[in-house]
Amino acid sequence: MIYPKTVYIHTIGCQMNVYDSERIAGGLMPLGYRQISEPESADLVILNTCAIREKAEQKVFSFLGRMAGLKRKNPELLIGVGGCVAQQEGRKILDRAPYLDVVFGTHAVSRLPALIHQVETTGGRLVDVALSNTIQESPADTISVNPDQISRFVTIMQGCDNYCTYCVVPHVRGREMSRSPDRILSEIKTLAESGIREVTLLGQNVNSYGTKEGLCDFSELLTRVNGIDGLLRIRFTTSHPKDLSDDLITCFNRLDKLCRHIHLPVQSGSTRILSRMNRKYTRDTYLDKIDRLRSACPDIAITTDIIVGFPGETSVDFEKTLSLIRQVSYDGLFAFMYSDRPNAPAARFSEKISEAEKAERLQQVLGLQEILTLEKNQSLIHSVQTVLVEGVSPRMHASEVGHEAVPQWYGRTPGHKIIHFPEPERLSTTGNIGRLKKIHIEKAFSHSLWGRPVSQEE
Repeated sequence: MIYPKTVYIHTIGCQMNVYDSERIAGGLMPLGYRQISEPESADLVILNTCAIREKAEQKVFSFLGRMAGLKRKNPELLIGVGGCVAQQEGRKILDRAPYLDVVFGTHAVSRLPALIHQVETTGGRLVDVALSNTIQESPADTISVNPDQISRFVTIMQGCDNYCTYCVVPHVRGREMSRSPDRILSEIKTLAESGIREVTLLGQNVNSYGTKEGLCDFSELLTRVNGIDGLLRIRFTTSHPKDLSDDLITCFNRLDKLCRHIHLPVQSGSTRILSRMNRKYTRDTYLDKIDRLRSACPDIAITTDIIVGFPGETSVDFEKTLSLIRQVSYDGLFAFMYSDRPNAPAARFSEKISEAEKAERLQQVLGLQEILTLEKNQSLIHSVQTVLVEGVSPRMHASEVGHEAVPQWYGRTPGHKIIHFPEPERLSTTGNIGRLKKIHIEKAFSHSLWGRPVSQEE
């Protein structure tokens, strides 16, 4: 196909937005658009937005402000905004940014090509934020893979039924709906045939996949994905602790392609705060599931999410969060300061925590986790880890022989730890990318490991 037009897609937020942006790029191909990496020379700019944190929403309007200048220079430029902020604000964004052409919601990704075609042919400014009762699938022939890609996200469900009191997701992505397992498997098979070696299955709560629709459960879906030829690794996110089943836990020791890593957001170590958050589990039930995970798979890497400064969080509640982090000894975590979100019940809660106190608590969480992560990484020194090679690091490494610089590659372990390793130029071919390699770990840092490839003799 000849691509006479160009599109620049800017993605803000979560992995699900990255997946949606890939769908957007594929859906625009039949209209003659090829994706480029700079907005200045684009015929179409798409901003895919996130509303889960206040900071992410602020980035949206900052980016749009910069696009106003491009529109003045090139009045023919088309600009569209999609994702959660588009769903949340709808037509109000057109008033705030009069140079916008299209606003499309979280359920309108598959309808975007028709919207763009309409604007191109008839002009006007369009808004489509209608929520659907069924998942809107993109045509199979819009799946495309870049030559250097080895990993890909695949959404298995959308929306959420949990209604955590701090969360806007059910309001901007709708109720929980699961995709057909046959459609999911077909998509992954196509990706594997195109060179993808690792997929990450996405959903707001993958643990409840298929429940409402009477489809296969998540553990069965994983089993079927595990049987796809050409695929080397499977990951998934996000897991809700309340729906983490024994069948899913056993998958970590019976499915050879499933990475020994789970992201299990706890949000708080205080049962009182968990109740205010409407998380539907207690500190003790969460810790019980951690114990069962480690019994089934002793080397499993566990990461989590933490919210500090939730309304009503006392110093005692916060200390319980710190103690839980120590007790679980996470491999890593993402921590956030609580912020009010539109339509979320917690926005109306009293006993707000000051910004200064939230910032202080955030630093305590991050400081504690940095110590634990380094300890976890140091425990891997002298071990042999299998990495899926992703590419060449910008850095070079001085060889022991002749002290010449040689390429330094990187990849990830099943536990999602980044490993850098040197390899002589004669072995550093593009055929390295997407291969599994065994690396002997020699050094550990806060955010990565360093080692050397294990020779065949070793």
